[in-house]
Amino acid sequence: MDKQGICIIPARGGSKRIPRKNIRLFAGEPIIVYSIRAAREAGCFGEIMVSTDDAEIAKVAQEYGANVPFMRRGETSDDYATTDSVVAEVLAEYQRRGRVFGLVCCLYATAPLVDPERISSAAALIAVGECDSAFATVRYGHPIQRAMVVRNGYTTLKWPEYAEARTQDLEPSYHDAGQFYLATVEAFHRNGGFWGARTKGIEIPETQVQDLDNEVDWRLAELKYKLLRER
Repeated sequence: MDKQGICIIPARGGSKRIPRKNIRLFAGEPIIVYSIRAAREAGCFGEIMVSTDDAEIAKVAQEYGANVPFMRRGETSDDYATTDSVVAEVLAEYQRRGRVFGLVCCLYATAPLVDPERISSAAALIAVGECDSAFATVRYGHPIQRAMVVRNGYTTLKWPEYAEARTQDLEPSYHDAGQFYLATVEAFHRNGGFWGARTKGIEIPETQVQDLDNEVDWRLAELKYKLLRER
């Protein structure tokens, strides 16, 4: 078993909302490059590979130091393929080739704001047994207990019992930051994915998180990246 883990960067060629999203230039470089660098700088992976069905993406990935030892199969390349199925496919193929890992990470190709120290922190928590898996989270900016919904055409509180509660007394809530996920390979297989009973969140500040679903998102991410570089 490899002492260091494997980092898998999924990057299929098809992208409906932003064409060629995984290798589009972001602040002057293909966006996938930032994930490759972060994986390398995290210092906890003996293998950094890109799982793709696209020859151009594979070429870019290899130019920037990632491995592409095999191409992704058709059944894990369509719009319905899950991240877990892609990771499972990669682990199975490496095992078939004689390489078994203790730790697996999925790092998205479109995470240019990702901090390698957060990745290594997650790996350290798993290494000392504090959890079996960990992933990046971000806190909701406003308490979700104060959420509103529209019913019968009128706006109302979803949970009116919290109407008089002080904001500081409400339990913080978090959501997936959409950056990275780590787990022991054993836990990944046991749980059928990265989420299990012993999963921890690694909180990421909102300034380091940005969805990339449209052109406005892309511009906002570049502005955040510039701000982080200036700091």
